[in-house]
Amino acid sequence: MNKFFLFSLLIFLLACQNGNELSDAYGNFEAKEVLVAAEANGKIMHFEIEDGRQLSQQDTLGYIDTLQLHLKKKQLQASIAAILSKRQDVQTQQQVYLEQKQNLLREKARLEKLLAEGAATPKQLDDISGQIEVVDKQMKARIKALETTNRGISSEVAPLRTQIEQIEDQIHKSFIINPIDGQVLAHYAEPSEVAVFGKPLYKIADTRTMFLRAYISGRQLPLIKTGQQVEVLIDQDEQNYRRMKGTIVWIASEAEFTPKVIQTKEARVNMVYAIKIKVQNDGSLKIGMPGEVRFSADDAPAE
Repeated sequence: MNKFFLFSLLIFLLACQNGNELSDAYGNFEAKEVLVAAEANGKIMHFEIEDGRQLSQQDTLGYIDTLQLHLKKKQLQASIAAILSKRQDVQTQQQVYLEQKQNLLREKARLEKLLAEGAATPKQLDDISGQIEVVDKQMKARIKALETTNRGISSEVAPLRTQIEQIEDQIHKSFIINPIDGQVLAHYAEPSEVAVFGKPLYKIADTRTMFLRAYISGRQLPLIKTGQQVEVLIDQDEQNYRRMKGTIVWIASEAEFTPKVIQTKEARVNMVYAIKIKVQNDGSLKIGMPGEVRFSADDAPAE
């Protein structure tokens, strides 16, 4: 009789303890995933990728064939050089007129001395002054014409330079550059395959920060808020949990049916609200791993 009583008491205490240990929400861990796609068309010349590999942001993993782009760039550069060779040297042309003007100025100074000595006439001085004015007008007109011609040539070059910039952008996008720090989850292409713009190359996830997507009832909804600190539990062994700190970062604005992976069939027909809890990963959390949530003692609703 005593043994039966002690055994029953032990079962009762364990049941009470397990009841107190019930979590407030259940879910699975997920991470921020990025599907990296090709940004150029062509043969994949080099692609260094492996599932499970840890990558850093801006790592260059490979490149898509850029030969035709480089050839097109060289062709445009040659066209620009040919057009620019037609430009006129304004400074050289201006120097010719300035030398003519200097010669006329020296002649004018000589005539002024002769006029003072009575050895020249005022008409001779007027003629030389008129020639200086003509040279000035000719120089200005010529320079203006040359500048107009050069502007026209430059306008022909501008579209070609824009095309080169476009090609350089295409060449840059031919390199496969990793966008975020994270772990490669899967890859979908291999070297020597042909890439097409938008074709997925690999999928990567930032596993340093994980998110537990869990579900709560309508009764629990008023008792939680974004930014709230909670306790996250994962299985340590068959009987014990490992406890981690988490922060509620998102609460769904609309209810949905409980996902099939959550609890019993009876519970799955209930309407629940999804929440996301951010947890810093020390390496033990994996995508898809189940987890549980416990709110603070004051916030947890009575079951």
